[in-house]
Amino acid sequence: MHDLSGASVVITGASSGIGRAAARAFAARGARVTLAARRLEMLQDAARECEQLGGRALPVRTDVSDPAAVDALRDAAMDAFGGIDIWVNNAGLGAIGAWQDVPLEMHRRTIDVNLMGAMYGAYSVLPLFLRQGRGTIINTISLAAWAPTPFAAAYTASKFALRGFSASLRQELKPHRHIHVCGVFPAVVDTPGIVHGANYSGRSVDPGPYLYAPETVAEAIVSVARRPRDEVPVGWPSLAAQRAYGLAPWATENVVGGIVRGALGRARAGAISDGAVLRTILDGKRTSGGVRHRKGVPDAHRLNMMALGAAGAVLGVGALAWAASHRRR
Repeated sequence: MHDLSGASVVITGASSGIGRAAARAFAARGARVTLAARRLEMLQDAARECEQLGGRALPVRTDVSDPAAVDALRDAAMDAFGGIDIWVNNAGLGAIGAWQDVPLEMHRRTIDVNLMGAMYGAYSVLPLFLRQGRGTIINTISLAAWAPTPFAAAYTASKFALRGFSASLRQELKPHRHIHVCGVFPAVVDTPGIVHGANYSGRSVDPGPYLYAPETVAEAIVSVARRPRDEVPVGWPSLAAQRAYGLAPWATENVVGGIVRGALGRARAGAISDGAVLRTILDGKRTSGGVRHRKGVPDAHRLNMMALGAAGAVLGVGALAWAASHRRR
């Protein structure tokens, strides 16, 4: 179990969503965090939040699709904090729509950020980890790495590939027992990613009411940093997808495909949007995407706890009733 107090942590995609929540979670444990994203003003705001929580924070404007920028991010973290202990590849985006309707540059950008951005991060920091004999790379992957998602083909491809890259690199580094490559696989999360993604479907995307909070994923990332594990699903849908795709890939493909096609077919008409794929936008500044607030629903983790509590109560009442009946006999 690693103590995070004083640890130097680099987090990409840290201006909002899961990355921002992770930065706060590390800072609350006394870590020194280097925050990377394209939106410097949001990073500066996030850095102030981290310092109020007791950590030290450095905002660095970075486009992870540029390897020189990723190297500059590494150097900035080393100059500020004397080294790097944990590197979180969290930056991500996507485009929704039929494959042939989404401009090719959107598909390319999705791969550049989600896959190549993580590869550049690993390429940049790994020589440092090898020199110091320790370090942890954590890749934020997705439920989509186990559940192929129609109308998000490039996103799915990037996540399948990132899982494969993580596993391959992990095996390369097997002789280095204190260097870890970990993957965190969230289920559907309420983040600003919905407004940041491009939408060429002609439909208004509704992720539904069953959404995990970004803070739940952030705590999973912190847990992996403290105790490295290979692949960590966040949320039972992600765990179910992992098991289902391993046991019955054909059935999993068809079930997920049917759900997505049905949901998109029922969705109301929506505007075509490039989102923040090619350029930054002002919308989506915080950890949450605000969907749970608009729908008036709690996060999925809390719903799970409520369901478990209700099930426990039912079982308890049933056990008491059985015991009372048994005593009467």
